[in-house]
Amino acid sequence: MRILEAQQFAKRLREASLSRIPIAPLREEIGEQNIALAYDIQNFNTVQRVNEGGRIVGKKIGLTSLSVQKQMGIDQPDFGILFHDMEILNGNPISMKALMQPKVEAEIAFVLGADLIQDNLTSVDIINAIDYAVPSIEIVGSRIENWNIKIVDTIADNASASHFVIGHTPKMIDEFDMVNTKMTMTCNGEKVSEGSGKACMGSPLNAVLWLAKKMQELGNPLRAGELILSGALGPMYGVKAGDSLVASFEGLGSVAVEFEE
Repeated sequence: MRILEAQQFAKRLREASLSRIPIAPLREEIGEQNIALAYDIQNFNTVQRVNEGGRIVGKKIGLTSLSVQKQMGIDQPDFGILFHDMEILNGNPISMKALMQPKVEAEIAFVLGADLIQDNLTSVDIINAIDYAVPSIEIVGSRIENWNIKIVDTIADNASASHFVIGHTPKMIDEFDMVNTKMTMTCNGEKVSEGSGKACMGSPLNAVLWLAKKMQELGNPLRAGELILSGALGPMYGVKAGDSLVASFEGLGSVAVEFEE
């Protein structure tokens, strides 16, 4: 029964993505805390995209802000899947027609240089596995109308993933202070978001450790070469056509994207 339910909800989200018409929240039908079913829904759409030729390039971590977790009544982050066709090249434009209710977040992204398959993972395992870090902007979007989401809505909707941009200044993680790095994001030259690495679960490494343990639990451990978007360092910002976004990270560099009709 659960498999059939998951397939039906997954199809509803796919149709919303294709039509660009958001749908009503799913939580009233699946239950506000039915996280297992929400991940089943997400996984059906992941498999569908892979079967259609999509290449998985990494994962994104969401709900890493403790204040947001409290607001949503949850005690954990969530994750979504990144595909090759979600990448927007640094400094390039993306059409608003390709997006649904877009917002942007500035994040530190990591590329893994080793598999994370050890038992009882620790922070040291994460440090040893990371190849390098890059600045990133995540474009989030929702197939749920008016961003009226709770935890199960966003998980089912691939953690509200849409697109991502990565900067071209890779750094080893001992070359900058990821906890205290200051992030500033501007839109058309005006500051719209700011924060620091500690806003992401105390440290972006804590978020990656959570993800690594979660993926092991699900039997799908993180692998070398994967891109990990570790979570927002400051508030989300809603964008519109004509906006030009730049996110700058102290010691790590910057990344940019433009939005056009």
